[in-house]
Amino acid sequence: MADFSLSVCVFCGARSGGNPDYAKAAQDFGRAIADENWRLVYGAGDVGLMGAVARATQDAGGATFGVIPVHLLKQEVGKADLSTFVVTENMHERKKVMFMNCDAIVVLPGGAGSLDEFFEVLTWKQIGLHTKPIYLLSVNNYWAPLEALIDHVIAEGFASDINKSFYKTVSSVEELTADLRAVRAN
Repeated sequence: MADFSLSVCVFCGARSGGNPDYAKAAQDFGRAIADENWRLVYGAGDVGLMGAVARATQDAGGATFGVIPVHLLKQEVGKADLSTFVVTENMHERKKVMFMNCDAIVVLPGGAGSLDEFFEVLTWKQIGLHTKPIYLLSVNNYWAPLEALIDHVIAEGFASDINKSFYKTVSSVEELTADLRAVRAN
């Protein structure tokens, strides 16, 4: 039996971004993961927000499960000192392994990779491949333009309103942690 009660997949930037609040939220969430006795599942990098969330989880005594494709080991500084460290052949395999080893998905601020990961799990949910909760942690309204884009796609008839129910936007680590506690209770 695992010694953690929930596995949380975190998609986030391999960069820290321009606002120090992003790194603070990553660190706060990493500590919350450890404090709640959950396991971090993430992209195994030691750079940007990825590194911040992982180091904070580790420093607080939490379990970590990292997955990195071989071609990004140097670029993302593969963090081999994790509880579990998996090297995949490609990005598709990375996302699949991360997804298969989590109970919930959280998207922190990030770039094209984080958007790709969000839309992939959102699409999988839309077509009925999973029922895992998906959260956007919108630090300082970071994800507001993404939500406006999704609203536009719906307004233009390319998606149904139901797509908005497939994820939840939260503005703080505290709100996110409270919601994830409810996921664990179910």
